[in-house]
Amino acid sequence: MKQLLVLSGKGGTGKTTIASAFIKLSGAQSFADCDVDAPNLHLIINQSSDPKRTNYYGLPKAEINPEVCIACGLCRQNCRFDAISADKVYKVDSYSCEGCGVCEAVCPVEAVYLKPDAAGELILYHDGGKVFSTAQLKMGSGTSGKLVTEVKKQMRATAIDANMAIIDGSPGIGCPVIASLSGVDMVLIVAEPSISGISDMERIIKTAETFQTNIVVCINKFDTNHANTKMIEKFCQTRGIPIAGRIPFDPDAVKAINNGQTIVDIDCSSGHALRKVFDKTMRLLL
Repeated sequence: MKQLLVLSGKGGTGKTTIASAFIKLSGAQSFADCDVDAPNLHLIINQSSDPKRTNYYGLPKAEINPEVCIACGLCRQNCRFDAISADKVYKVDSYSCEGCGVCEAVCPVEAVYLKPDAAGELILYHDGGKVFSTAQLKMGSGTSGKLVTEVKKQMRATAIDANMAIIDGSPGIGCPVIASLSGVDMVLIVAEPSISGISDMERIIKTAETFQTNIVVCINKFDTNHANTKMIEKFCQTRGIPIAGRIPFDPDAVKAINNGQTIVDIDCSSGHALRKVFDKTMRLLL
């Protein structure tokens, strides 16, 4: 299975807009949304079937049994995350607890124990032969990278006969991006011609190069700043990174997304430009 990952150095570049259009044009039977902090690909790629939802358990959390606790205070004194309070009874703040287990180890009466904690929810759509894997991270959870890995595993395990997968990644260069990059064949980086957009593009390119992943760049909203667009193209030329094409700023694209459509579902300038980006990217991938 060939895997194409769509990334951006920052939010708001149009990454999901482009990923959804690629899914539509490719007729991909397998795709995933690995932006587990704020997944929204499902808002554009409508699914007729109800998804299968499964709790994902990351690091365990501490729990204190008040009937056994003798209020000696050792757990609170040794908690480096200040996750334990002592208002009448000793309690653990699950958002602060990192599941290190020190409190369990120092408790003299075994009142503290670690229990599995749902860090997120895996979501799988299996609709008419198409597999769409995604997830939602629980607020405050620090296991985003592990959850992304599970999203990709779920996709591969279900779509074993698919020839290609399109993966919508998350912005930035954090743990979800690192997990998304692992094992993919190519990453399409969506850049925008702004000062912050150029800086963040350079960072995500450096990250992808560390993984020795094939890279291609497309420039979205290129006509909002022609000088910066040329800077992006010059940077990529210097690094030997192919440019898949330019996509103009297009108010009709906003209307399409708000109506739950991809930009190739309507007749618009951004959709026409994206088809050329898609053709070049596919030639490089396949």
